[in-house]
Amino acid sequence: MKFSSSLPGSSHGSSAWLKPLLFVLVAAIGLYYVKWSPYYLKSFVAADKHSIGGSILANAPTAPWSAALEYATVYFLAIWKAAVLGVLLGSLVQVLVPRDWLLRVFGRAGLGSTLRGGLFALPGMMCSCCAAPVVAGMRRQQVSVGAALAFWIANPVLNPATLVFMGFVLGWHFAALRLVAGVLLVVGVSLIAQRVAQTETLPQAALDAVAAAEYEPMDDGRHFLVRWGSKLWQLFWTTMPVYIVVVLALGAARVWLFPQVDASMGNSLLWIVALAVVGTLFVIPTAAEIPIVQSMLSLGMGVGPAAALLMTLPSISLPSLLMLRKSFTPKVLMTVALLTMLIGAVSGLVAVVLL
Repeated sequence: MKFSSSLPGSSHGSSAWLKPLLFVLVAAIGLYYVKWSPYYLKSFVAADKHSIGGSILANAPTAPWSAALEYATVYFLAIWKAAVLGVLLGSLVQVLVPRDWLLRVFGRAGLGSTLRGGLFALPGMMCSCCAAPVVAGMRRQQVSVGAALAFWIANPVLNPATLVFMGFVLGWHFAALRLVAGVLLVVGVSLIAQRVAQTETLPQAALDAVAAAEYEPMDDGRHFLVRWGSKLWQLFWTTMPVYIVVVLALGAARVWLFPQVDASMGNSLLWIVALAVVGTLFVIPTAAEIPIVQSMLSLGMGVGPAAALLMTLPSISLPSLLMLRKSFTPKVLMTVALLTMLIGAVSGLVAVVLL
């Protein structure tokens, strides 16, 4: 059965809007504190100094355990506020936003729903790991694969603040490449993964949920705090432990993942592909790819590998893929990872020709 506009509407009256408005208020306050205000101030730093800080990969200890602890400390100090906000919003979207509303906007498997997922991500400006809990919450409300993936990938890849930083620090030609390739990545990967998931028709369970939403109260008889606490714990337990463990593992692995950069790391296809693969799996805070690439370019890296890293480092990561292991099938996640590597490598080749 196909998803259609005949889905029943939500209950009328001002009370139907109170909980969604509360969700918007929490999201706006949280994003202002965690993202909008700090990034607004950082844009002036980027414009004035043509830098937003040092590379998070610099001066790595040679011992894997020391490298793991050092990287995890720096990483989590940079992202913990956004991670808390992501878990908070991922739980609240399940108890404050009516499921039938979400399905009307994001429920259909198609281009329109995918584009809306990408557009709704733009104010979030989160890294892939911090956006993952929100995506998990959306998927538990039966949001389509394409829309959920577009929301997830667009958060870091099409981050407006990152594009501005990139223009001031690396040059607007890099920012333009990131924008064009980013749109192709968000829309193309999401639509292809949607096809792989074979969910062009809405699951019957989702249709039943929408029908029930017209007649059953959103609170299912339980107190709001009880329902929210349950969703919050489920989301935390299924995403955060694996997140912490894999960040530690990648922190240790950076000793081998990122070799010493020098002029010999030119624009060869081997380096472009290798760094597209590494960039897809590695995890970084929001916008950290900019100082990483700036540092590597200063040491002699070619524009091809640099562009591959600019596309893949923020897009997804091994921790975020594992955080969403219960939200998407392994086939979908593998498709997303491989296509991200491919687009990263192609972006590197385009950069060699155009930049």
